[in-house]
Amino acid sequence: MKPKRELLRVVRTPEDEIIIDFTGKKSGRGAYVCEDEACLTRAIKQRQLERALERPVSAEIMEQLKRQITFAAPKASGNE
Repeated sequence: MKPKRELLRVVRTPEDEIIIDFTGKKSGRGAYVCEDEACLTRAIKQRQLERALERPVSAEIMEQLKRQITFAAPKASGNE
């Protein structure tokens, strides 16, 4: 369990689109994924997002999530 602020929110909008909600305030059915590649991989493999959103999630959205996690991952400290 992690605080919502440490998770990425994926939402199915009332228009039936699936998008990444960076604000956490969009209306619709939401699902949360931790910002960890292993966590996302497990969620994809077990179809957790699809069950939570009650519809298939496109490969494009999965790629966006992977890119976001890679971008958000802590960078190695280069300050010496």
